[in-house]
Amino acid sequence: MIRVKVCGTTSVPDAVLSAEAGADALGFIFAPVSRRRVTAAVARDAGLSVGPSVARVGVFMDQGLDEVLRLSESARMSSVQLHGPLSSLYVEQVAAYYPVLRVLRPADLAEAAVWKDHPAVTLMLDAPAPGSGHALDWAALRPAFPPGAWLAGGLGPDNVAQAMQVLAPAGVDAVSHLELRPGVKNRDAVLRFVQTARAATAASYPQ
Repeated sequence: MIRVKVCGTTSVPDAVLSAEAGADALGFIFAPVSRRRVTAAVARDAGLSVGPSVARVGVFMDQGLDEVLRLSESARMSSVQLHGPLSSLYVEQVAAYYPVLRVLRPADLAEAAVWKDHPAVTLMLDAPAPGSGHALDWAALRPAFPPGAWLAGGLGPDNVAQAMQVLAPAGVDAVSHLELRPGVKNRDAVLRFVQTARAATAASYPQ
């Protein structure tokens, strides 16, 4: 079954909305550069509002190891999503504490081989500018798309089924196309995104 993540969650009502829509995971962005940045307290309250069956993913970019671990513990995250140019040692150190979604851009796909058999690291392919709303060229990326990887980058209710058909990702992640404005979810878009992703079954994926 495809895993569905709604990222950029900034409030309890939006967390509840995504969980009730059927999302498997919520993303809480701690990266200082993001317009959707949340505090550990807000992320903790929002994450606890949906119960333990929904994963709580802390999203980080170019932040020190101590900061990542401290915020993740304080916010009660269940996994960590790592963006940016990072050493393998850094990712390994985080993975010793939390399951990791290691985000790669198309230009970084050579790194995928490093994590092929790591039990605590799952790959996610994202656009060069995360949160920009710009979709990737899925057809061009199909030969290099890592098996079992997640897909992000400009996904929304109107294109997620097509993206899944082309790349057959293990999970899909969206933010900008699910909002009324940065950090505030569009209820209809969230519902349609989750429903559409659920409807695109494994049987429809390319072999």
